[in-house]
Amino acid sequence: MRFRLATLTLACALVACAPASAAPADPLGHAGRWITDATGRVVILHGLNVVAKRPPYAPDALGFGADDAAFLARNGFGVVRLGLMWSAVEPHPGVYDDAYLDRIARTQRLLARAGIWSQLDFHQDAYNERFGGQGMPDWATLDDGLPSDPGYPVAQFFSLGNIRAWDNFWANSRDSGGVGLQDRYAAAWRHVAARFAGVDHVIGYDLLNEPWPGTSWPLCANTAVCPQHQQLAAFYRKVIAAVRQVDRSHIAWYEPNLLTAAGAAVDLPKLGDSRAGLSFHVYCLTAALGGGNDSPALCPGLEQVAFDQAESHSAASGSALLMTEFGSTNDTAAIRRVAAEADRNRVGWTEWTYSSNGRTDFAGTPSLVHDPDKPPAGANVDAGQRGALLRVAPRVVAGTPADWSYDPATKVFRMRWSSARAGGGGRFGAGAISEVTVPEDLYPGGYAAAVAGGTVVSARRSTVLKIAGGARSVSLVLRPGAGGAFPRERVASFSARVVPKRDARRPYRFSVSGRVGLPEGVRTADGCAGAVRVRIGRAKAGRARVRPDCTWRLRVLRRRAGRAKAAARFAGNAVLGPSMVRRFALRAGT
Repeated sequence: MRFRLATLTLACALVACAPASAAPADPLGHAGRWITDATGRVVILHGLNVVAKRPPYAPDALGFGADDAAFLARNGFGVVRLGLMWSAVEPHPGVYDDAYLDRIARTQRLLARAGIWSQLDFHQDAYNERFGGQGMPDWATLDDGLPSDPGYPVAQFFSLGNIRAWDNFWANSRDSGGVGLQDRYAAAWRHVAARFAGVDHVIGYDLLNEPWPGTSWPLCANTAVCPQHQQLAAFYRKVIAAVRQVDRSHIAWYEPNLLTAAGAAVDLPKLGDSRAGLSFHVYCLTAALGGGNDSPALCPGLEQVAFDQAESHSAASGSALLMTEFGSTNDTAAIRRVAAEADRNRVGWTEWTYSSNGRTDFAGTPSLVHDPDKPPAGANVDAGQRGALLRVAPRVVAGTPADWSYDPATKVFRMRWSSARAGGGGRFGAGAISEVTVPEDLYPGGYAAAVAGGTVVSARRSTVLKIAGGARSVSLVLRPGAGGAFPRERVASFSARVVPKRDARRPYRFSVSGRVGLPEGVRTADGCAGAVRVRIGRAKAGRARVRPDCTWRLRVLRRRAGRAKAAARFAGNAVLGPSMVRRFALRAGT
């Protein structure tokens, strides 16, 4: 072990193992079941759904903003399933609302600035508002005049109008302009994809949320082979072909019908696209039917069936995997359980949902933040939901994950991975960076990281634990407490400026100020500390403490006239180093 660590240290010195560039690199693709970044490292995403289910169907209109994005990032979440509605994209046949897409794009950009990825989701529930849901336009709701009752959440099962609307959609029935509904849908996706093609921090397009079989739903619920799956596959091929006309890079995510969330078979064939992924949901049967109840004895087995079905489909199709819905319950034990099941099955996730106030979702839906129009703090954050979702998790892995787990009771995280590239093609070399997100609130007293086969290269108490690999296999155990080999991390930036640059009246007064820039993962409570020393010429001018917001300021009184060279030096602190110097000049007198 000593020889391995010495070899790793030398290798890192030779290749300059700098952790600052270790975040997932665009564009994201996949190697079989694994999402990968541009360097081939496996990317594990954890986050929430942000879907506005009420007009104007845009999260920003309902209050979601930069403070919400910062809140998500601060709590270790790296992805948002960002909902948009076909009815808002194409309010009239063949007429697209680009102002609506502008709003969605602004939300995607502010998420990207916070380091959060977006999956763009054409969302629907129960087809249309006529049946108590939303998503599909009125002009595309061909129910042939059949009754709409009962409404959501059981409309798909029992509303004759809802079932007929789905049947007409799957039959590609023509709208008033003589164009097939699926053809309109595919063209709308092409329009959206053209807008987001080449955009950073987009993991792809979720083509249709929870498709419903229509008349054939009883067969899909009770047999291993759903007759609607071939019909659904043909639809996805049509939509993917339209998307690929304008965007050949982003992953096309497709969903099986809603019943698979409760364990029905995922019997979709290969879709013939090399950049495709399965977006699947996991709800215990009673929750899927809208009961909201949980059975600790029954649900774990049913939920594992859903994971098994997704894994089996991925093995047969080569598609990536992402669980894009679970939760939607006040039972925080159930949320923790499914999150742990996702860990055991090595799958990333987006939980339902970020916010629900009767304007963003159906009234009473459990959520992390009650009202996005208010700051995500205090009583506006559901402490139970946050506690259930907050966990240590891998973010990017230079190799192939073998397993990982987090115990909320002991706050112990364990993970193992090999340096072999996912999907084959050799191994990552010594110094390749893997990352684990460590939400700061989980370890107020700090954490210790024990690594075999690698070296920690991030600062003590960093919210992003970075490990430089070296051995063929690497293991990590992270637990509360001090200890472990944590280096000081390099300062991201250090600035110094003098005002005024020239003072003509004696005594000559100057103000020198600046800011210490923190690297990713270093908390302000740890990094915004220490002192800055200023020298003018050969003389010491004074010392300024770094404030909690990472700024510093020093007032300087100079009695001698003339031009002088000056320098400000930040010596670092317990987590930042080495020292950094910024030079400037000032002039006293005429």
